Amino acid sequence: DNMYSAKKYLSEIRVFSLILFAIFFSAEKTYAEPPVVAKAYYINNKGSDKNAGDKKHPFKTIARINKINLYAGDSIIFESGQTFDGTLQISKYSSALETKSVLIFSRGAAQAIIDGGNNAGIQISDAAFLHVRNLKIKGNGRKEGSKTNGVVINNCTNIEIDNLAITGFQKAGLLVYSSSYITITNVHAYGNGFAGISVESDYGTRNASHILISDCVTENNPGDPSNLKNHSGNGIIAGNCKNVTIEYCIATNNGWDMPRIGNGPVGIWCYEADSVTIRYCISYKNKTAKGADDGGGFDLDGGVTNSIIEYCLSYENQGSAFGIFQYDGASPWHDNIIRNNISEDDGAVSAAHASAYIWNSSGDSNQFMNLSFYNNILYNTKGATIHYAGQNKRKAFGFSTNIFVAKEEIIKGNTGDDNFSGNTWWSLTDGFNVDSIKDFKTWKQKTGKEKSDGKVTGVNKNSGFTSTNFKNMVDPHKLKSFIDEFLLKCGEGKCKK
Repeated sequence: DNMYSAKKYLSEIRVFSLILFAIFFSAEKTYAEPPVVAKAYYINNKGSDKNAGDKKHPFKTIARINKINLYAGDSIIFESGQTFDGTLQISKYSSALETKSVLIFSRGAAQAIIDGGNNAGIQISDAAFLHVRNLKIKGNGRKEGSKTNGVVINNCTNIEIDNLAITGFQKAGLLVYSSSYITITNVHAYGNGFAGISVESDYGTRNASHILISDCVTENNPGDPSNLKNHSGNGIIAGNCKNVTIEYCIATNNGWDMPRIGNGPVGIWCYEADSVTIRYCISYKNKTAKGADDGGGFDLDGGVTNSIIEYCLSYENQGSAFGIFQYDGASPWHDNIIRNNISEDDGAVSAAHASAYIWNSSGDSNQFMNLSFYNNILYNTKGATIHYAGQNKRKAFGFSTNIFVAKEEIIKGNTGDDNFSGNTWWSLTDGFNVDSIKDFKTWKQKTGKEKSDGKVTGVNKNSGFTSTNFKNMVDPHKLKSFIDEFLLKCGEGKCKK
């Protein structure tokens, strides 16, 4: 599928990191050669900024830490459970050695807290080979004075972020901007405004690249009260990027306080992006503003190419489980895959009213083409499985070996020239209902759907859904085996657990 994988990500770091470093810092040497012995700098509320900063004589404030000249292998160690005010600033630093990254962490079981107040908690700019872990980063609150992001990685390479809790910022909890070879694991981003985690670069570029986001939870990021012109309240969003993998993540209860009516947030999604893989993720009960759009589980939005959503679970989102969107002015959308996923009761509140929502406001089918949508279970007791919006011009959309179970109409809108083959169809009220036709055989004859190489494909039958219990699945690491088992059972007409 020509998709970027975590395994490839790790190998490419080793191959290209030194080359990237040389290019990145060739214009100006802004770091010193490492000393023979790396240093550990300690920070403790009981210390003093006049101290040497070692374990027995720790510094007291972040302001003092910001004055340190870092070298390869150095570490900054915050005292467990204590709170430190200010913004930790790391700028124009690199060790040039992957095995000698600077470590920034809190020792002990309890995370140290960096309180950025109305400013960022950690700001890393023009840097390489840093590892930040085991800290809580907090701001004053999205409506209580904060107007910025919590942790910012800007114009960096080879940065590792692990085991951070980030809350109380008006923009994103964690923002990765125009950076490459970034690993983000075990981040809990909650109570922020624009998003839990955001990947971005200048519009029209793909300068954010080779990024892994894994085992993260983004929840209760309600919206940015100052943003009255665009969406906010996302879980994980990746834009103007390439080669991004989002896996084993959870997004829930985001977007409920977006302060506008219009395009809205999504649990996990991307736009203006190439080679994005979203897999083994759970996105559920995400919301949007009253009367606004979206609020869905997952989304491949405008300008997305060569990307995939697979082995994901979506349920009870106010918008569709799968947004398939192309907005006017975006780069062409093409060659994307949605496969081996499960959706239950998505899209009941916003305009989607379906598990999958297809929309193209460009008015040009050449801008919206080549979708492979297969091996998915779309189960919707609230609405349809697929909804084609009024604006939907497209080319080469294919739907095969899916299980479509809907309340009444299985599909809303015009299926056009889309290819449907080998699917299982069921309307809970009518048995079959597409295009106001309630007889499967008649529909096939009239539309020419469910035929492959001249042979009739697809079936109209009840696959056995009575109690799905998809919501009992809470561990993303078990999703693949769970979904594979369910697909097998449903294929045999044994969906009931």
